Amino acid sequence: MPLKDGSKMFDLESFMGMINELERVIDYCFEDKMKLVLALTHSSYANECRDERITSNERLEFLGDTVLNMVVSEYIYKNCSYLAEGEMTKFRANVVCERTLAECAQNLSIGKYLLLGKGEENTGGRTRVSILSDAVEALIGAIYIDGGLESARTFILNQLEKTIEKSIQGTIFMDYKTQLQEIIQKTNEHKIAYEIIEEKGPDHSKVFVAQVKVDEKVVGVGEGRTKKEAEQMAAKSSLENINA
Repeated sequence: MPLKDGSKMFDLESFMGMINELERVIDYCFEDKMKLVLALTHSSYANECRDERITSNERLEFLGDTVLNMVVSEYIYKNCSYLAEGEMTKFRANVVCERTLAECAQNLSIGKYLLLGKGEENTGGRTRVSILSDAVEALIGAIYIDGGLESARTFILNQLEKTIEKSIQGTIFMDYKTQLQEIIQKTNEHKIAYEIIEEKGPDHSKVFVAQVKVDEKVVGVGEGRTKKEAEQMAAKSSLENINA
């Protein structure tokens, strides 16, 4: 959504058609449309406007993250009484991770509705995983503020219940890095760092070796065809050591 004729305010009237369209997509009608507008406002857009009346969705993102974690935790707790605390934490991590939320945003075509600054617009911001994930959390926060917990819960479960079930059944990608971070930082702040320590094989079939350190102590090592996969395997190794 461009700035209106070079001014510092965006044209809400022309944007309202897109707002109404998105409400139909998410199956929720806002009492206060400006809450939805705020949820879609990336910091790059707010910064370019340089108008104190236009703020970013970061505060809503913070709130939405908390609501999302609570709803998913509650669902797992109520429906999976046989799971121990550690297992519930692992399954929740798969659902609330950046990748899963970005997929949710893609399914809802959230990217097309975002208010982005020119820099983000020109560098693929509408499809950037981090921006899409943050926007979903901000949207959850906006629905919670506008319609309360039940409205937010309905939206979250409409979008993510199948993903929760897949996580519990073990048919979803396991985000071991997020699981490790949640467990390690549960009681105290610890520094977690990943490092590629070796590359093996020819260029067309390279294998990367990664290690993960907690407070400078190596706690896991793993291999993978990509650096990201190697880091995931290092995190998995660390989790296995913790649970041993």
